[in-house]
Amino acid sequence: MRYYIITGASRGLGKALAEEILRQPDTTVIGVSRHATIEHPRYHHRPLDLSDILAVEANLYTVFAPHPDASSITLINNAAVLGQIGYVGELPNEHFTFAFDVNLVAPAMLMNTFLRNYAAMTCPRTILNISSGAAQRAVDGWAAYSASKAALDALSRAIQKEQDLRGTGVRVQTISPGVLDTGMQEQIRNTDNRQFSEVDKFVAFHSEDKLADPVEVARKILASLQAN
Repeated sequence: MRYYIITGASRGLGKALAEEILRQPDTTVIGVSRHATIEHPRYHHRPLDLSDILAVEANLYTVFAPHPDASSITLINNAAVLGQIGYVGELPNEHFTFAFDVNLVAPAMLMNTFLRNYAAMTCPRTILNISSGAAQRAVDGWAAYSASKAALDALSRAIQKEQDLRGTGVRVQTISPGVLDTGMQEQIRNTDNRQFSEVDKFVAFHSEDKLADPVEVARKILASLQAN
């Protein structure tokens, strides 16, 4: 059985990934999100709010149960929040806690527990972190999102180096899926351009049908994962 643990599996890219995986035989998906929106005999929901770090820490054991029948096991850190769009100096301080907890702290704890709990396994183990192009460039109004994604990229590189030095065979990858047609895009399009100077560009992406379909992106991600 191939096991996939996916955060943010209730909507957007996470849901598309879960549903595409479940189309394949011999797969099981453990979905980590606040709400369950998938019904399938091989889908197992783990209700968890990744912005509640104390709850995450207390309930990680439910996410990483033993899987002695696993032929492979993959963690996909997909869940992310843009948070409140606005300029630094004009935002409430709790915005930063919220964005960094969901986008960085929770994924770090998930990866740490994944590596610890499955250290004795000999089957292929993979961590895939969904990043963003915003991690590589300055985007006004998105400071916390951009910084947290850049930190996740750096963390991923450090973990891969550590796993290589330990000779575990664990793969740690990041991917930037592009501009997807998700709820996050709706939030972006409804932003005042005084809080985000590129809003007109994102409105055009939508009106000109240039947003990527999450299902198509999910298929490409899975093809890349399973080819290696």
